[in-house]
Amino acid sequence: QVQLVESGGGLVQPGGSLRLSCAASGSIFSINPMGWYRQAPGKEREFVATITRGGSTNYADSVKGRFTISRDNAKNTVYLQMNSLKPEDTAVYYCNQNVHETGTSYYRNYWGKGTLVTVSS
Repeated sequence: QVQLVESGGGLVQPGGSLRLSCAASGSIFSINPMGWYRQAPGKEREFVATITRGGSTNYADSVKGRFTISRDNAKNTVYLQMNSLKPEDTAVYYCNQNVHETGTSYYRNYWGKGTLVTVSS
């Protein structure tokens, strides 16, 4: 089994910054890709960003130029640096990691429990 632990959410004023982290632990051989999704109140979960093991990134149009996804393969950790935050960025942010577990021949997808980001003055 694999566990994902997210951290870094909180309350921030518009224009501010936050950095989210998500660390995976367990029987992990490799992880590809790692990503972040979010769900605002009353809305469906939506894609934010992903990063491959090789470092290729993809972003939702709504966060391009403001958010940066990165990863530390040695620590099985993915980060989301969020700058120039807007009230519409308010949501629960979920980590998603596609894990190749040790001793298996397949990938299994895991979700974190989510961390709340509130952007408000």
